[in-house]
Amino acid sequence: MTSRFNKQVNKIEVSLIRRFDEQVSSIKDMIKLTLGEPDFNTPEHVKAAGIEAIEQNYTHYTGMTGLIEAREAMSKFFDKKYGIAYKPETEILVTVGATQAISAALLAILEEGDKVLLPSPIYPGYEPIITLAKADPVYLDTSKNNFVLTPEMIDQAMSEYGDQIKAIILNYPSNPTGVTYTEEEVKAIADTVKKYPIFVISDEIYSELTYDGAHISISKYIPERTIIINGLSKSHAMTGWRLGFILADEKLTKEIMKVHQYLVTAASTISQKAAIRALVEGIDDANEMKIEYKKRRDFVYEEMTKLGFEIARPNGAFYIFGKIPQGYIQNSMDFCVDLAKNNKLAIIPGIAFGQAGEGYVRISYAASMETLQEAMKRLTAYMNNKK
Repeated sequence: MTSRFNKQVNKIEVSLIRRFDEQVSSIKDMIKLTLGEPDFNTPEHVKAAGIEAIEQNYTHYTGMTGLIEAREAMSKFFDKKYGIAYKPETEILVTVGATQAISAALLAILEEGDKVLLPSPIYPGYEPIITLAKADPVYLDTSKNNFVLTPEMIDQAMSEYGDQIKAIILNYPSNPTGVTYTEEEVKAIADTVKKYPIFVISDEIYSELTYDGAHISISKYIPERTIIINGLSKSHAMTGWRLGFILADEKLTKEIMKVHQYLVTAASTISQKAAIRALVEGIDDANEMKIEYKKRRDFVYEEMTKLGFEIARPNGAFYIFGKIPQGYIQNSMDFCVDLAKNNKLAIIPGIAFGQAGEGYVRISYAASMETLQEAMKRLTAYMNNKK
């Protein structure tokens, strides 16, 4: 019967991140710096809002676009934080996490034969949805430019593929590199994109975790074609609440909403009630986490640099993406498997983020400082032993 499945399903696999995490999880006393999940708990006042919602019987469907109060809260949050106003009635959708938002957006715009520009290395959650839509990714290798996409890279791809390009996906601050864009860089990308009839899907889920300057959303410059993906998983440590948002021009939102409805009907009412508390009373909840993340970033960056890893200094998210030094195993999967088996430290092979990530490893520093200190001891012991 498997031969009767959608043939596109045969072209995708379970995320290599998840597969590797499961592969090493059975090793006793393993330190895992694998998954992109905050180690903080959801703030108490946000949890209280969820409990209150259950007690007050907010356990029924909302409308398919989500509670208007949640959309209003997100509208005010985004305007205050990033200076961009979206109408809560017609330009915001509440989704089941950023992942479902990505699926709804891509499935709404892609047709068979379309191509999508992906700056690489990149989070591996986009390509499978592109493939399911019978479209194709076009990777733009940013590894030689400190993982920063340039207008020239876009121009070159557009000259090669022309009208086949339907969209470009941006993810900044980036998973896996932690690199984000300055306002000048964002504006330059926007000015370039304006020359072409393509959509911009901007995954800004880490927007509140920007350390060296304010986050600049590309929708500031091209709102009519930008589909913003955001949510509370990273900013408010709410990964398990599965609550995200799409923000886009009314004409775009109207079409995406159709796909969104048939994927999920609506997001959890309880989670939406908690989101209102997070966005209003907890508008700056991420600030305290950022202080800790920045300390951890500096520690891990310094320790790995001393070991010879080449790292583009991250200024957002909670990842270090380091190039494996010469003289060690260069295949990133083999390196990570060997490290896990011999020194009980699990980190993610760079190949999980595309071919441009081969030869690199990703460490999530969303872990306590004590855990990170022990992890760096184990990494140091491994590197010294393999010299």
